[in-house]
Amino acid sequence: MSLINYITQIQFDFGAIAKLPDECTRIGIKRPLIVSDAGVKAAGLIDRVLIALQADHEPPIFLDTPPNPNERAVRAAVAMYKENQCDGVIAVGGGSSIDLAKGVAVCATHEGPLRQFALIEGGLQRITSATAPVIAVPTTAGTGSEVGRGAILILDDGRKLGIISPYVVPRSAICDPQLTLGLPAQLTAATGMDAIAHCIETFLSPAFNPPADGIALDGLWRAWRHIEIATRDGSNVAARLNMMSASLQGALAFQKGLGCVHSLSHSLGGINPKLHHGTLNAIFLPAVIRFNREAPTVQGEGKMVRLAGAMGLESPANVESAIARMTADLGLPTRLSTLGVEREQFDRIIEGALADHSHKTNPREASPADYRDMLEESFQGF
Repeated sequence: MSLINYITQIQFDFGAIAKLPDECTRIGIKRPLIVSDAGVKAAGLIDRVLIALQADHEPPIFLDTPPNPNERAVRAAVAMYKENQCDGVIAVGGGSSIDLAKGVAVCATHEGPLRQFALIEGGLQRITSATAPVIAVPTTAGTGSEVGRGAILILDDGRKLGIISPYVVPRSAICDPQLTLGLPAQLTAATGMDAIAHCIETFLSPAFNPPADGIALDGLWRAWRHIEIATRDGSNVAARLNMMSASLQGALAFQKGLGCVHSLSHSLGGINPKLHHGTLNAIFLPAVIRFNREAPTVQGEGKMVRLAGAMGLESPANVESAIARMTADLGLPTRLSTLGVEREQFDRIIEGALADHSHKTNPREASPADYRDMLEESFQGF
């Protein structure tokens, strides 16, 4: 049986940040902890959030979010949350800050270490309605974590795992494309390819969910047509709006599951947290799509034809090469070898990918040998 459920309230518009105090009132957050990072503060976006809040006293602000959020940062932010007797979290930033905020929302209200809330550790049953409410204010257009039911966090043991539950979905997403206008070109490109990967992988996932398929395809249509414009001209408001929409659309469709692109990028990202998730997704996409062409659901439902149509391609045979070309045109790396990844790491990457929750929702079951082939192709480049 398929679960089809869209529950996040979204404020989407230029200037939507002004709705923040109304959303706090609606949800019942009176003493928020703001979770963000130093880069977002340096860009002046925290000041804009504080102005919008119109609070009598400045709320506590946690700015030590790492590029790939980890268990140590969760503990530090939870300590700040409890010390200030907070009753909710406002996440301001990209997927890292929003995922960290979700980890704080769970760990500040439940006993035990973070690992016990990971999906593959049986965490789904342990996360309850006691989870602190989160308001997500994205400042990038990539992960869509503002409407997602999960958080990807690196545990103390080095594993990069998903904390997934309906209670982790932010109670409100405030999507203001104006907050992304100053995003640097390379980060715009990497996060944009992340959104494209989400739309493609969740569309290819075999679960039956036609609404999610439609949302994902429309998100891909928007992202494919606007990512280059947003990267070249960060002040283009139409491109920024469409990229932010594509980002949240990919995540709205997450409930179908993802696939081998993410099982590989989660695994490698845990091994080397310095690697950008969106960049890894862009590199893995061509090899994984080629592998998935043989899946019965992909062939039987004509999914490659529909992908090609959303991307404006003449033939479905061109999907992989078009993605590789787009990645290169955006100035992103196209080979694992250029990132310093070594073949000696393949065994560890494969082990992590096989254990990742996204492995199970790929349209075609991947064996260790299949993963090795995908890694080799991604290592050399498409």
